[in-house]
Amino acid sequence: MNILLLYSDPALAAFRIMVGALLLVHGIPKLKHWKGNADWFQSAGFRPGWLWGTVAGLLETLGGLALIAGIFIQPLAILLIGQFAVIIVWKLLRKQSFTGPNGWELDLLILGAMLVFLTLGGGSLNFDRWPLCLAMGGC
Repeated sequence: MNILLLYSDPALAAFRIMVGALLLVHGIPKLKHWKGNADWFQSAGFRPGWLWGTVAGLLETLGGLALIAGIFIQPLAILLIGQFAVIIVWKLLRKQSFTGPNGWELDLLILGAMLVFLTLGGGSLNFDRWPLCLAMGGC
């Protein structure tokens, strides 16, 4: 047996918290600077800008908090897969480079993380497992 397998749940929890923090620091400014964010979304072709800018900001902020807390991992992953797939396609259509200030490498990494969370969930160290554990008499 591989001894490192014993650490897969703590590693998945750490990864979930790191990705959650990353989403949080990108989502909070979208909500804090709501008007500028709405204007940017409008100019980028996402109309109405106020709607899509708010959706993106809320999904990243609340999604980041949920990942950190370990709740709603798989439903959240589905929503964020959609969001980051749109981001990547939008950037590819504009021929933005893979790296750099407007690159899509970070978006691709977040998309990959959401695929991991969709398939594996948040691991055993998250709140999503508690109702199941309680119903079965403990984990």
